[in-house]
Amino acid sequence: MTMSQTTLRSAADAAAALLPTMSALRAVQGYDRESIGDRAAKATVATLVGSPSADLALVVLDQNAIAAAAGDDSPLVSALDIVRPALEAASAALGTGVLGMSRTEDASALFSDEDTVVFALIGDTGTAGWFAVRVREHGTIGFSTRSADSVVGKLSRINNVEMALTVEIGRTRMSVRDVLALEPGGIIELDRSAGAPADVLLNGRLIAYGEVVVVDQDYAVRITQILDVADGLD
Repeated sequence: MTMSQTTLRSAADAAAALLPTMSALRAVQGYDRESIGDRAAKATVATLVGSPSADLALVVLDQNAIAAAAGDDSPLVSALDIVRPALEAASAALGTGVLGMSRTEDASALFSDEDTVVFALIGDTGTAGWFAVRVREHGTIGFSTRSADSVVGKLSRINNVEMALTVEIGRTRMSVRDVLALEPGGIIELDRSAGAPADVLLNGRLIAYGEVVVVDQDYAVRITQILDVADGLD
């Protein structure tokens, strides 16, 4: 399906309503690439996985307002925590799914992608920031019906092919001597810190990141970020 402009605008409005600004913001589709400049390099981004799946990004000009809202009384509240409700509201307006972890990263490629819809967030004193959304899979903006039918037709031939999905929480290298010396209760240190996302591999190729959860006393993984094909090939 094609995501309607009304739905995308609703997502932008929902995000704008929860940003800590001095005046109410309204979302206006379109933006001047030069006005953003290198500000997109420090965007707050998150990935929605569900129906539909989408990449979301927020750029807020007044970082002082964000810092003031976070405060300095507790190290447990960060700027990402302050912007998180805006991203959650936007994802809820798009559809049902799980919103991955918020993170600060360079979203220049997302803002410049022709499939991305960008809204300027306008307040009483002018532009206060920008909201970008790129819908993935069958909801991708600009994804023609003809090309979709072609892809679906080809993929339908391999729908029943089984592939190995592996979740990896870390790796380490050990000498044969250390392996032979392992005993119950021994500890093996991995190459990542506690709480870091787990790697999700399909036939040995990295396709996503996730967090380990418990469902009905069984271990499971909640997908927090799905990688682009180019990312998985790195």
